[in-house]
Amino acid sequence: MRCGGVCRITVDSFGCELGMNTPAEVSLVEVGPRDGLQNEPVPTSVDFRVDLVERLADCGFSALEVGSFVSPKWVPQMADTRQVLDKVRRSNDTPLIALVPNMVGMNAAIEANVDRIAIFSAASESFSQKNTNCSIKESFERFKPVVECAKNNSIPVRGYVSCVLGCPYEGGISADKVIAVVEGLFELGCYEVSLGDTIGVGTVTGTKKLLLELAKSVSLESTAVHFHDTYGQALPNILTALECGVSIVDSSIGGLGGCPYAKGASGNVATEDVVYMLDGMGVQTGVELEKLVDISKFVFANLKRSPASRVANACLSG
Repeated sequence: MRCGGVCRITVDSFGCELGMNTPAEVSLVEVGPRDGLQNEPVPTSVDFRVDLVERLADCGFSALEVGSFVSPKWVPQMADTRQVLDKVRRSNDTPLIALVPNMVGMNAAIEANVDRIAIFSAASESFSQKNTNCSIKESFERFKPVVECAKNNSIPVRGYVSCVLGCPYEGGISADKVIAVVEGLFELGCYEVSLGDTIGVGTVTGTKKLLLELAKSVSLESTAVHFHDTYGQALPNILTALECGVSIVDSSIGGLGGCPYAKGASGNVATEDVVYMLDGMGVQTGVELEKLVDISKFVFANLKRSPASRVANACLSG
């Protein structure tokens, strides 16, 4: 395979029987245009965001996060999400997701004709207060009319849970707290819930323990994982999740992202790195690595820095 016009890699030759209980196929949810760009110090232009979304939509992701309808006072980087959705060329094959915190955001999402919405809570009370200015219980009260409205408009709802493996304020988080929030999101009507290691402190052991406990209550087939790579543990954690029965993974082009409320929390796991690993295992994603590297080059040329993705840097170094 020719990668990025420079680096030649033959990932197919790495495929082998690893003796692991991994799925034959994995669905990838690209979160770079929302969870990635919202962490940029300076908002990017509408045209850049539209270009990025259209390039990613051609890659074969199971879904693509485009932006969020939150107050521009709190997240100015996402202020132009409506314009992005108005201008972007739609693809029937790649649903576009927007994050929605309340009914104001929900109404904006309907007007923008978004394909799906996402709601977000946390397994940590302290993080919930810091991130959304409300308790976990209060966040669910806000979600109820949003989800009901989404159902009435035939808009699927995805759920997020932050800090499932650790919190910057509370430290370790018990599995019971995570399970309670995940169960609550499914009960509300989410078709899928993504588990976020928001500050990237999770390890293989912690990931496995959490998922084995969670599997007693909910189906891991409808559970996604969302790892940050602060301590370089995202890929082994993803592999562990796949072995436990998860087959949906969130990732971000070039490793864009971070957590503004957690000191030292680096970006999301890079999509290129996830695809490279899965290609080498013979796991199908439907996403072409060469396209990803080209998109990463486009993104970080505009941001005027190098990607966090090791695969992209290797392929673009020649």
